Amino acid sequence: MAIRVALHHTTTYRYDRPVGLSPHQVRLRPAAHARTPILSYSLTVEPVKHFINWQQDPFGNYVGRFVFPEPTQVLSFTVDLVADLTVINPFDFFVEKEAEHFPFTYDAALAIELAPYLHTTATEPLLQAWLARFRAALPAKPMPITDFLVFINQRLQRDIAYLVRMEPGVQTPDQTLALGSGSCRDSSWLLVQILRQLGLAARFVSGYLIQLVADQKAL
Repeated sequence: MAIRVALHHTTTYRYDRPVGLSPHQVRLRPAAHARTPILSYSLTVEPVKHFINWQQDPFGNYVGRFVFPEPTQVLSFTVDLVADLTVINPFDFFVEKEAEHFPFTYDAALAIELAPYLHTTATEPLLQAWLARFRAALPAKPMPITDFLVFINQRLQRDIAYLVRMEPGVQTPDQTLALGSGSCRDSSWLLVQILRQLGLAARFVSGYLIQLVADQKAL
């Protein structure tokens, strides 16, 4: 049975005098390809007098471009949405025949389209050492791709402890490996870099975390 949840998110900036605002690009609208059904969505912006153009970036994300013609002492963005938390089977996907086992190679045309998700500049020594140990632990013969993905996630779950981290930003892969811990965004970015180094296209996504039971008492 699906659970229907309502989310209310407000970000507000206040200034001690009227200020002129440059155009703002706001990414607070669920992507069209999100698997969670969004039943309703609204974005309320202050100052009320503004111009907005909805655009899509190269990755299919909605971007709201706001222009504020007059000075203001308050800048506020409020999101209200209702989502249907339906049960999703993470293993309900189709795999092309040529990608059924790891390692595999993308065909030339697909590799061009996936180039942004294969690009990596992560050459940190701890990441390279982790990859060397991981490669050594792989079986000699090709692995079914689902088994490979489960295996790599198990290894990271063993090596990286989860913690709630309120500081802004994302740790580098070497920071997460050195600390042996990170928030969900830190572990996700580490996994993205690992997969790309292994020749698998991967992208980093963000969103809202809705939990029926909190990890800790609200701060």
